[in-house]
Amino acid sequence: MSQNLKEKSLLPDAKATSEVSGVTGDAGLDERILLALQAATEKKALDSVVLDLRPVASFTDFFVITSGTNRRQVQAISDGVVEHLKKNGVRPARVEGYQTAEWILVDYGDFILHVFDEKARRFYDLERLWREAVRVEVPPDQFGAVGSLREK
Repeated sequence: MSQNLKEKSLLPDAKATSEVSGVTGDAGLDERILLALQAATEKKALDSVVLDLRPVASFTDFFVITSGTNRRQVQAISDGVVEHLKKNGVRPARVEGYQTAEWILVDYGDFILHVFDEKARRFYDLERLWREAVRVEVPPDQFGAVGSLREK
């Protein structure tokens, strides 16, 4: 995990991918995170946020945080991301919290997807807890520019 995501990127130029996809700043996001955001958006995820934890944590590089309005939607968002990335050869190390669906954590090593119901997201407030992390702005209307990893 100490390696830069650009080195691990399946695309030759992760910075170019980030610029095409509307990421502000040189966040070093690779296409897996962008594909996760795209899949979450397709399932009508709310308030998606990416936190760059590299300057403040060593256990992962990024948090992808998003919300659903009810248990079924939270599970659908999680399922959609897992399926979309699996089709592109990326499998999670583990998934936690799926049955209760208040907070589903999907661990991909370099990034962790957190899918909350609205009440749990307000309660745990990861954005405040990790306020020292850099917030990466990713406009949701830009996800159409990101295709399948196999198409590249």
